[in-house]
Amino acid sequence: MDVITLGTGSPMPSPDRAGPSTLVRTGGAHLLFDCGRGALMRLAAAGLPTPALLAHVFLTHLHSDHVTDFNDVVTTSWAVGPPGSELRVAGPVGTATFTDRTMAALEDDIGYRMAHHDDLNGPPVVHVTEVEDGIAWRSGPGDDPAAIVVTCAPTDHRPVHPTVGYRVDAEGTSVVIAGDTVPCDGLDRLCEGASVYVQTVIRPDLIAQLPFPRIHDVIDYHSSVEDAARTATNAGVGTLVLTHPVPPPPAGTEHEWVELARRHFDGEVLLAHDLLTVTA
Repeated sequence: MDVITLGTGSPMPSPDRAGPSTLVRTGGAHLLFDCGRGALMRLAAAGLPTPALLAHVFLTHLHSDHVTDFNDVVTTSWAVGPPGSELRVAGPVGTATFTDRTMAALEDDIGYRMAHHDDLNGPPVVHVTEVEDGIAWRSGPGDDPAAIVVTCAPTDHRPVHPTVGYRVDAEGTSVVIAGDTVPCDGLDRLCEGASVYVQTVIRPDLIAQLPFPRIHDVIDYHSSVEDAARTATNAGVGTLVLTHPVPPPPAGTEHEWVELARRHFDGEVLLAHDLLTVTA
């Protein structure tokens, strides 16, 4: 099972980091987790020419930086995919309404394309499942030992609520895509014994130095590097992947984030860059 950090950025624009988005590739299936700005371009760079080839899209929460490219995923899978392509999406409660509003915003574009292309005889078909705790999706029946199983659990990103993290179990290994959260019971359950744990992180010490008071508010609802490392240690994780670093590390300082995590975690630590591939 491969994990590809398509986009590793945050709401703070960076020329080198697209918005938060992670691709998990396993058993011939492609699973997309979040779709921040530039996700579709990074998806193409990872070898997937159209999101119509995705088995499923999973949203951790509805913060704009994690869903900016959702409309592009919807329209491109429909307009640049095989006839009859349908998109399957899972996300926290509120995802169905968010999808309906996205479709409403795309009404003009959908109408233009249907008027121009005879084989587009209906709008995009998007199947939405709202999830909270338990199995979010599986690729086969419950008694199929080769099935890909995606489970979810509630996380804590309040005042953003609800939010969920995900765990993919396949090929005898496991990957956790946590999204934005502070340490919590749901995160601990997802991470237990995981091969790879992908966590969005911040550096409160650096944020406190920024001359922009509003950014200081993010400190209380994201995991710090130390938080992520302690979660990894407590859960017996194999590899910790730090992503969505706030503030974006200047070139040449990336090792500082890794060294900070290693004070609390003895396993492998990686500070992700866009299109990093990690094999679980």
